[in-house]
Amino acid sequence: MATETATFGGGCFWCVEAAFEQLAGVEDVTSGYAGGHVEDPSYREVCNGTTGHAEVVQVEYDTDELAYEDLLEVFFKVHDPTTLNRQGPDVGEQYRSIVLYHDDDQRETTEAFVDRLDDEYEDSVVTEIEPLEAFYRAEDKHQNYFEKHPNQAYCSVNVAPKVAKVREEFAGKVQ
Repeated sequence: MATETATFGGGCFWCVEAAFEQLAGVEDVTSGYAGGHVEDPSYREVCNGTTGHAEVVQVEYDTDELAYEDLLEVFFKVHDPTTLNRQGPDVGEQYRSIVLYHDDDQRETTEAFVDRLDDEYEDSVVTEIEPLEAFYRAEDKHQNYFEKHPNQAYCSVNVAPKVAKVREEFAGKVQ
């Protein structure tokens, strides 16, 4: 088994984490923060918008079961890459659309994927494509949030539809 890591931010990390956890071949998904200028920020600091970080997830996946491009397909299906610093009810730089690549192959694959996507949307794709410099794991209460709180109002309204979309549109790749 060959394991690789990918890092994505597309709104609240609870939504993105739950979507990726549906996929067969995903070994682990960790919510956290990346893309900012403060070392080891807290959730409160990131939400205040003063750290420059985005809420992101790190996805460890088995390359024998999933390709990086499979992850990109899911990522871009579960959020709107044309809205700047906003996903649904979540507004602010910490909710921006961002792919933080781990190597040149991920960068090139992401850039090509976004170029193709740009032709599909009326508005321009605003997803940032940046190198991952540091990833900071979010507090324990944010890990596996949807799994622990499926009936919480935010989860019912915002996370559950994304999970259902992944399970329906990627049925051949779900666990």
